[in-house]
Amino acid sequence: MPKVSIIMATYNRAQCILESIQSIQAQIFTDWECLIINDGGTDNTQEILAPILEQDIRFKYFRRTPDYQKGLPGSRNYGLDLAKGDYIIFFDDDDIAHPQNLELCVFELSKKDVSFCRYIRDIFTGDFVYNFDYSKTYTSFYIDCHYIERILKNELLFNSCAVMWRKECFKYHRFDENLMYAEEWELYSRIISDGVKGISINKSLFYGRKHADSNTGEFFNNNPFRRASNAQAIYLVVKNLKERNMLSIEILRYFIQVSLQYKEFNLFERIINTLDLPKIEGLKWRLFYAHLPLRLFFYGIWKKVKK
Repeated sequence: MPKVSIIMATYNRAQCILESIQSIQAQIFTDWECLIINDGGTDNTQEILAPILEQDIRFKYFRRTPDYQKGLPGSRNYGLDLAKGDYIIFFDDDDIAHPQNLELCVFELSKKDVSFCRYIRDIFTGDFVYNFDYSKTYTSFYIDCHYIERILKNELLFNSCAVMWRKECFKYHRFDENLMYAEEWELYSRIISDGVKGISINKSLFYGRKHADSNTGEFFNNNPFRRASNAQAIYLVVKNLKERNMLSIEILRYFIQVSLQYKEFNLFERIINTLDLPKIEGLKWRLFYAHLPLRLFFYGIWKKVKK
């Protein structure tokens, strides 16, 4: 059995998947399998990969079955059900992995007190510059449920391709297949709120290709489909924390402020309704929400004056 299962969902990325695959083949740590899950793409990805699939049996190619919904979450859940490794890591089909990626993560996970290893993910545009830092000297810190507020506010980023997990972390937690954006943010926060402890190492081990037709690119271009998914992910996060008695005033205030950006999805009302608050407390939050635009307006003026 392989030590690590790499799960790579792909959809019409024939033009760049080969470079991603080659970065996996260049890994210093070699005890892995790579499960490539085609999410119904129609380009020539399979033909491009055919020579590699024939020469390197560590790569396995599948087409997502109807048992899983179309989309990244469904393809990754399919990969999780196929995975044989002790450790799970998700790579995208257009990015580049540092040659030490698996090596250093496996080393950190060999410590019995951690269930995941987080690392730094950098962004690049255009052609990738292959100039890796091979140093094994880096700082680190432990992460547990006390970091949940920083994670949810994206002050401590948990990118889908920047964490290696013990397989047990997915025993009771899977991607929500109805989400088409922020699905990893919702899932990872759910896992960590369950009491899982991990380590974060301050070393860049993954490089994300920035382009407009990625899920993230579409979100920042105000794609309504991605925005609706983000609103739903926020709702699910609030609901999960409420059920675990982990929803602090600070986190609730933050998400109510964020809900101003999602009025078309009625996010504020959905948050308030799921909290099942006493009438007086509910009224206080409604007043807080009603006055937020004015407060933010004057706060913006104050920041400009302060400069």
